[in-house]
Amino acid sequence: MRVKIFITGTVQGVGFRPFIYNLATHLGLKGYVLNDVTGVTIEAEGEKEKLEQLIVRIEKEKPPISKIYSMEYKFLEDKGYKSFEIKKSSESGEKRALILPDLATCNDCFNELENPEDRRYLYPFINCTNCGPRFTIIEKLPYDRKNTTMKIFKMCPECEREYNDPSNRRFHAQPNACPVCGPHITLTDNTGKIIAEKEEALIKTVELIKEGKILAVKGLGGFHLICDATNEKAVRELRIRKHREEKPLAVMFPDIDAIKKVAEVNKLEERALLSIEKPIVILKKKKNFNLAPSIAPDNTTIGAFLPYTPLHHLILKFLKKPIVATSANVTDDPIVKDNDEAVERLGEIADFLLIHNRPIKRRCDDSVVRIVAQKPAPIRRSRGFAPLPVKLPFKLKKPVLALGPFMKNTIAVGVDDKVFISQHIGDLETPLAVQFFEETIKDFLNLFEINPEVVVSDKHPGYYSTKYGEKHYKEKLLKVQHHFAHLLSCLAENEVAPEETVIGFAFDGTGYGDDGTIWGGEVFIVNYKSYRRVFYLKPFPLPGGEKAVKEPYRTAFSLCYTSNTPLPENLTKPQEIKFLEKMVERKINSPLTSSMGRLFDGICAIAGIRRKVSYHAQGAILLEQAALKSDTKKSYSFKIEGNVINWEPALKEIVQDIKKGLPVEIIARKFHNAVANMIVDTALLLRKTYGINSVALSGGVFQNGLLIETVLPELKDKGLKTYTHQIVPTNDGGISLGQVIAGGLA
Repeated sequence: MRVKIFITGTVQGVGFRPFIYNLATHLGLKGYVLNDVTGVTIEAEGEKEKLEQLIVRIEKEKPPISKIYSMEYKFLEDKGYKSFEIKKSSESGEKRALILPDLATCNDCFNELENPEDRRYLYPFINCTNCGPRFTIIEKLPYDRKNTTMKIFKMCPECEREYNDPSNRRFHAQPNACPVCGPHITLTDNTGKIIAEKEEALIKTVELIKEGKILAVKGLGGFHLICDATNEKAVRELRIRKHREEKPLAVMFPDIDAIKKVAEVNKLEERALLSIEKPIVILKKKKNFNLAPSIAPDNTTIGAFLPYTPLHHLILKFLKKPIVATSANVTDDPIVKDNDEAVERLGEIADFLLIHNRPIKRRCDDSVVRIVAQKPAPIRRSRGFAPLPVKLPFKLKKPVLALGPFMKNTIAVGVDDKVFISQHIGDLETPLAVQFFEETIKDFLNLFEINPEVVVSDKHPGYYSTKYGEKHYKEKLLKVQHHFAHLLSCLAENEVAPEETVIGFAFDGTGYGDDGTIWGGEVFIVNYKSYRRVFYLKPFPLPGGEKAVKEPYRTAFSLCYTSNTPLPENLTKPQEIKFLEKMVERKINSPLTSSMGRLFDGICAIAGIRRKVSYHAQGAILLEQAALKSDTKKSYSFKIEGNVINWEPALKEIVQDIKKGLPVEIIARKFHNAVANMIVDTALLLRKTYGINSVALSGGVFQNGLLIETVLPELKDKGLKTYTHQIVPTNDGGISLGQVIAGGLA
């Protein structure tokens, strides 16, 4: 008897075919296994009992990094196969195979890397079936070497033998290479002049870091800018050259023990740090934090991660201390990926460049996560995660392309019950960021061979992503409200049933409202097909518009002025007051907003924490960190008036507490408690009115760990079911997922 099995999922680039080969051979079956554009196809002949064992054991014993989404099979008449083999991949048909993200180096490869007797000793490109580059080298499906950037490296006889040996860990490992036949590293100065190659380049790199130099190092999805994380002078210089004033810099450590010396690490954080994705994990600094103060100034947390490539591992092994490892770019531009591009764009930032000759097909920045309320909370979903799909609890009616928002942009394509979200693209503020956005759209449509029947953009008429949709997809374009997309992404990743309606809180900084004003403090009754705005934060003017985002004292003035609340001393200068008064009174560049994110900014300034900020959400972050220093249960008062959530009572109480000299950490904590209490009270009111017992929380404000950890137990205590983000970011990086759903169900 013969069985034919069709498997879809993460089954290419994970050692699935060697696993099938060995299992079938062990069972004495004849036939073949091959990669095709939908996944893996198997035909096996033998006794029916053995074929049944094959079916059962595939699911039970599959490679740990593989994931089966569907497995269909049928029993047929024998064809008379003589042996079991791995057939050449098929490239015909509609492409539905899943592309794996880049995988951090496995322990087996690390052990070989450090073994002087191994032929890959100290080889910076060691990999196997269980680890190494995938997403950043693949050019098209199916996943075979000839379809990757590794095709330019012809395997030596020894690598070829491993590649063709079913019992070898490198059997059909597409990036397989060694020092004889594979890529190598080269150290150059910042003009591209070669200084050293291979092992000498590695040794010289470590020496330069010790000397306090800044280097651009090419990794998996692009370059890092690195320097000694214990050298304050080097870190300060890096900030100056990169134009990055205060935003925290990520630090890569030699091992988990080194992280634990400077940061608090709980079990879930340790698991994230050691996971195959190796993201940057946001951790609380210890009091004896002894790295350069400029790494995360005025900040109680640090972004820490571990080496995820052999090259990073080797640098840290010989350096024996942590390094700053931040994206190689000027602030707001995309990460640099090519050697020539590195000389051109990084020559004035880096003193030296450590490059290699394995081409990077697509840029892919590091992922960032935080553990909040004992759950992962992605801040940036990129390397290690993209382009794995989010699986939906329903099928889309048509193929969709989502263009994402303006800030923290990702794009996405959706087909059937899967949404493939791109790597982090970033804010669409510079020509290079716009170019990366357009590259990624073309790349995803080509890679997944999707011809979208509907294209979705944000409603904001000024966003580049919206304008791109209008220019290129006018007839197919659907514009979706920003906060509706936020909440759809939350419902989808939580696999909320299609028929379910929830209470949705969408709190963020900016989102274009249906009435043409800036929304951001919204409460919806929402399901996959519709939404109704039932409550919103009382609107207030933003004097200077976008300028108020970087200068929160403007928002603070507006809050006090429009609520007839006395201004705290030292908040603004007399000349500023007159100027801002005129702007607000005459409605000159002072758009109305209901933004909870801007309210956090304003309270930060009023409390005297920061008048101006140098990076997005800095005010809210500093307000949260101040609040964490207090454990008060006291709160301020929001008042619900009709459909409006009025912040004015809370503001007046805050100003009174400032006059009384109450410590800023208590004021900050009382404000967080007030926002949490307001969410609970609003949800209870809506449950009473509509009989809805589920609450979804989405938007950048809910990156605030203290707010989430305060409100979730309260909602649960009241018997309310809650949905938060664990797969895609709650910030605008998750918007494209919601846009796909809106378009696919339209």
